[in-house]
Amino acid sequence: MKRMVWFLFLIIAFGCQEKQLPILGHPEIKDNKTIYPKIKEFSFIDQDSTVITNSTFNNKIYIADFIFLSCPTVCPKMHTQLKSVYDIYKDNPSVSFLSHTIDPERDTVEQLKNFTELHGIDKNWHFVTGNRDSIMNIATESYFTTAYPDSKEPGGLVHGGGFLLVDKNRHIRGVYDGTDPVDTARLSDDIKVLLKE
Repeated sequence: MKRMVWFLFLIIAFGCQEKQLPILGHPEIKDNKTIYPKIKEFSFIDQDSTVITNSTFNNKIYIADFIFLSCPTVCPKMHTQLKSVYDIYKDNPSVSFLSHTIDPERDTVEQLKNFTELHGIDKNWHFVTGNRDSIMNIATESYFTTAYPDSKEPGGLVHGGGFLLVDKNRHIRGVYDGTDPVDTARLSDDIKVLLKE
């Protein structure tokens, strides 16, 4: 009987534990401390001609992705999926969205502004442009995703189709398939988890 009570206690104890999201990336050990990779410093311009840096997201979590407006393949699907998450969290001041164009030559500030107005995006979602090499580098070096030119691909560019969930300490806490409604729903749930930390 005691064993049964103890077993039930363990089930309840572990069942009541809050879900925790992992910190992604390869950590380094320095002075007996585990150091996880962080999003590197950046500076881009958004659709409102505002300079967007890491400090824009101080005390916020954010969801990042890489797109381009003339993308004929995954970007429209990604936008539809991320817009569904945005519609849930757009009024939450602790959650922001950050879409980087990997085609800054064509995706000007004016083009990004037109796009956001067309899709009813009026706050908490920054569509940024800037130096192409800087955008490509931050994609691969900070977000560990793909972004590069390829004339053989539709649209002439290649990029990862994932959404990246970033915490208040600039750590990546989740990666989600931006074309999959089920994975997008998982992102929405994980945002709730991260907001509780």
